[in-house]
Amino acid sequence: MSSTPHPEAPLDRPGALIAALPAVLGFVPEKSIVLVTVVDDEMGAVMRADLSEPRETCVPHLAELAAAAGAEAVIAVIVDAEGASCPMCKDLYREWASDLAVEAARWGIELLAAHVCDVVAAGGRWSCADGCGATGAVEDPSASPVAAAAVLDGRRLYARRDELLDVVAVTDPAHSAVLAQMIEAAGPLEGARAGACARSDIEHALECAEQLAGGDPVRDEQASRLALSLTDPRVRDTLYALAVGDRAGMAEALWAELSRRLPTPWRVEALVLLAFSAYARGDGPLAGISLDAALRCQPLHRMAGMLDQALQSGLRPEQIRELARTGYRLAAQLGVRLPPRQTFGRRAG
Repeated sequence: MSSTPHPEAPLDRPGALIAALPAVLGFVPEKSIVLVTVVDDEMGAVMRADLSEPRETCVPHLAELAAAAGAEAVIAVIVDAEGASCPMCKDLYREWASDLAVEAARWGIELLAAHVCDVVAAGGRWSCADGCGATGAVEDPSASPVAAAAVLDGRRLYARRDELLDVVAVTDPAHSAVLAQMIEAAGPLEGARAGACARSDIEHALECAEQLAGGDPVRDEQASRLALSLTDPRVRDTLYALAVGDRAGMAEALWAELSRRLPTPWRVEALVLLAFSAYARGDGPLAGISLDAALRCQPLHRMAGMLDQALQSGLRPEQIRELARTGYRLAAQLGVRLPPRQTFGRRAG
């Protein structure tokens, strides 16, 4: 789910609204039910679920998420290449729309419209899900003002959701198992470490980020040390500050690399650092898939749960960035000099 408002998206033009969805979600939705929230007459948080999910559980959950995001109204878009041209599917779409209207109303939310489209691409066709008879063409997603804004922010748009998931997927399980042996042999860290140890680990993380940005891969022994150092709360909490520093891109690339290389449970902290960095710069899709992966590994992870709740409730990135102040305070206590804070608007990494 993305939680970034997009005032450029025209809510009263279905073809343009549907064309904006890839830029909001980060990928082109297929076989999906997408719920667009409306707050103060603008496009707010956007939620997506697979059409294969049971309607009786999917619809109430989407309505609850919309309520958590402060929605005043919602617009539904069903994307189904096969079903959009199937006359027998029309009754099913009407049932989706009817159930959504009922569940949304339970939260005081109005369902403004429900559309069905075959593909989210230029020339795709949309029609009314409730049988009103309205129909039209989907506009070009690449020409959407929302897509232009995403590109200016440096966000990458993916052709399929699987491509976005690959950003955090473990690439080589066998090698991750080797790293697990290295980490276990080197750890765990002692409970009460001197501040100099934490300071050294933070500086090591900064060096690894610079190294990776320079084209040199992170070596296994470095990855092992990073995995262990992130289990020290002082190190981990200080490194959250990198998400708002002028080297945020380097740091985010390092967290993504560790997310793909480290074994469970050590990859969890890298995933949450990646999620925080993505959220801080307004990339809700990457933050969401990173948090999903982290919570699958460790369902009770405190920071992951907090960020996930914030994302689902539509908390703005600038509010999340304030959490990085703690990292700067810890760095000062440890005697670590972090990169200065950046002006936001560009993509990290």
